[in-house]
Amino acid sequence: MVLRSGKKAIAVGILGFFIPYGLASLVACLLDQFLSLDTGIAKALPHLVVMQSMTAFPVITCFLDELNILNSEIGRLASSSSIICDVCLWSVMSIQFAVKIYNTKPLRVTIGLFLSSIFFSIFIVFGVRPAASWAIRRTPEGKPIKEIYVFMVLVVLMACGFAGEVIGINALVASLAFGLVIPDGPPLGAALVERLDCFVSALLMPLFFTICGLHMDIFCVQKLKDVGVLQLIVFVAFVGKIMGTMLPLLFCRMPFRDALSFALIMNSKGIVELAFLNDFRISAVITRECYAISIISVVGITGVIAPLVKVLYDPSKRYVAYKRRTLLHSRNDEELRILACVHSQENVPAILGLLQVSNPTKDSPINLVVLHLNKLMGRASSVLVAHRERDKPLNPTQSERIFNAFKKFEEQYQGLVLMQCYKAISPYATMHDDVCLLALEKRTILIIIPFHEQWILGQRVETSYAYRHLNKNVLEKAPCSVGILINRGNQKKSRYVATQPSLFHVAVLFLGGADDREALAYACRMADKPNVMLTVVRFRGSNSTGIVGGTERSKMLDAEILGGIKLKMQIKRQILSQEYVATSGEDVLSITRRVGSSYDLVMVGRRHGNSPIMSELRKWNQRGELGAIGEIFAASDFRGEASVLVVQQQTKLWGLKDPEESTHLRRIKL
Repeated sequence: MVLRSGKKAIAVGILGFFIPYGLASLVACLLDQFLSLDTGIAKALPHLVVMQSMTAFPVITCFLDELNILNSEIGRLASSSSIICDVCLWSVMSIQFAVKIYNTKPLRVTIGLFLSSIFFSIFIVFGVRPAASWAIRRTPEGKPIKEIYVFMVLVVLMACGFAGEVIGINALVASLAFGLVIPDGPPLGAALVERLDCFVSALLMPLFFTICGLHMDIFCVQKLKDVGVLQLIVFVAFVGKIMGTMLPLLFCRMPFRDALSFALIMNSKGIVELAFLNDFRISAVITRECYAISIISVVGITGVIAPLVKVLYDPSKRYVAYKRRTLLHSRNDEELRILACVHSQENVPAILGLLQVSNPTKDSPINLVVLHLNKLMGRASSVLVAHRERDKPLNPTQSERIFNAFKKFEEQYQGLVLMQCYKAISPYATMHDDVCLLALEKRTILIIIPFHEQWILGQRVETSYAYRHLNKNVLEKAPCSVGILINRGNQKKSRYVATQPSLFHVAVLFLGGADDREALAYACRMADKPNVMLTVVRFRGSNSTGIVGGTERSKMLDAEILGGIKLKMQIKRQILSQEYVATSGEDVLSITRRVGSSYDLVMVGRRHGNSPIMSELRKWNQRGELGAIGEIFAASDFRGEASVLVVQQQTKLWGLKDPEESTHLRRIKL
């Protein structure tokens, strides 16, 4: 785990522990030398220095999860760095423990403890871990692990804790070592979390917090001198950790505000620090007065840090692009960079069908990034990693089956499609950060993400509202254009296009606005493929005007792109145009349903300007994530079998206030 953390995390973790540890130890020595400290305070200072210098991985991950930044840039760095801090802490404590045993116990006992610890480590590494891996291999993917395996893990856990106490190491350390060798994630790690999380989080943790609070007697704090000494140690360790964590990040040119937020996060305290204090109290290492002052400092620091981090750090601010990343503003000789998000294998055929008609060519190939999104289960930290292929795996995972399908697509269009595969494991609440971050890094032009409801064999299947929340966040924060793909369960056409030159019928519903222009630009690219028939369905009012509102500039841009379509119609017979007069929302509804039953793929913009007709449509569809027109295709009473792509043009661009504004330079005659 340490070797995989990266140079930055290792530097931050080491400096973030040893700088506050060194400074606080120095101040503690100076205070002990020049002030007449009470015996209890002098005895407690070395232990409090260690506690204030630590940054516990469980505390950091819980803190990041509560702030919804677990899979942000500084969230991942904080998780990795806290592991390094933990390793430094346990190393220092192990050395102190070994020195204490050597000085207080006979040599025979010291050697026995050392050899017993080695044998215990060999047992859990070469005995427990292979057994856990064997149980996982015997469990089919997607199926729950057998109860007997979970029962055996819990029994061995209790036995390891008992063995730890017998050989002379703490049961906590033995249990921690046992937990480290258990593979994370489904099926075993997730099953253990599912069994224990409710019991631990809902019963044991509240009881522990209550006991810690009941043992704290604030009235035993009598001497302001003791308060000042302890708070000085806390302050020095706090400042030392700020310095130790910020210096490497500033050297790596991280913005000062982000580096400060990261340093504050690394200073957060929680249940691990409380466990240390409780152990110190039971062992009579610290007095009741020291215990009360330390508890107050832990609560105070964490209570101040949380709102400060919320104010200082917003990960969505970095998703603002510095240039147009849209299909409409892309050049004809520029590669089409697409990020395809996949939840499960059911999403693959519809996305492949869309990619097949996206017309990859030698002049404009498709640079495809496939992102498999997984819910965070059975582990504490989020993951976003590139997929590494295995040599002919006997039991391929779901991710490997998904990536293999796209790999075959890449091989079919050899040289015209370039593919990269990524796997993300994160909470649903912040899963959009992985999507937006990858889109920003890969300079993606279009994000394709499945709709949160699916149709299998014509039957509507409700999915989790977490997918709906994910789609809304991606639409709001994406640094490029976004397409929500509604799969109606009809994959015959999308599979047939790749093998035979049959016609594939695409329709674009054009009402007007930036999103409709983006959808039409994508459809024009598809129309360059010989077997794609494109029909542009335009709506207009009774007085030959559009049925949606908008600025004069927007209407001018609509007329410009429609004029370009008319010119293409004279050259290509596979592009058709239809015009319908709509005077009410019912007219739009009936025309839209008719179109959805006659084509293989329907494309429509998500947002449209205000007008009486659009207001009428919005009243019928209260959800509104897909827009007034897109919601018609997602309605339960819609009987068409066409797949639908609801397009939203890029909304976040540095310095762009008017979404209709173009960043292309125009030559003006003076």
